[in-house]
Amino acid sequence: MKTKIFALIAVVSLGLSGVAFGAGVNDYQVTGTVTEVDSSKIVLEKGAKKEKFEIARDSNTKADTEAKAGDKVTVHYTMTATNIEGKGAAKAEKGSKKEMKAEPSASPKG
Repeated sequence: MKTKIFALIAVVSLGLSGVAFGAGVNDYQVTGTVTEVDSSKIVLEKGAKKEKFEIARDSNTKADTEAKAGDKVTVHYTMTATNIEGKGAAKAEKGSKKEMKAEPSASPKG
């Protein structure tokens, strides 16, 4: 009986650790007023400065309502890189190429 309980605890622990490590990508959210929506994107306007957020969407995007212009909604999203362009090697830190000057040590007279 104790062996079965221990095995069950071990399986549950492994399952939960996989969930914890699998959530490596941050989830972000923005709340604003919908200004445009179609099958490929949703555009929100947020705040007094009317900052615009254009967020891509596809057939896998879940929605509990069919948003339309003028609705206030919260969109949850993640960021995914589509291209990474190299610009050269990082510059060496200042002072790393400088030679250390030896300080003259006090020498005994004599």
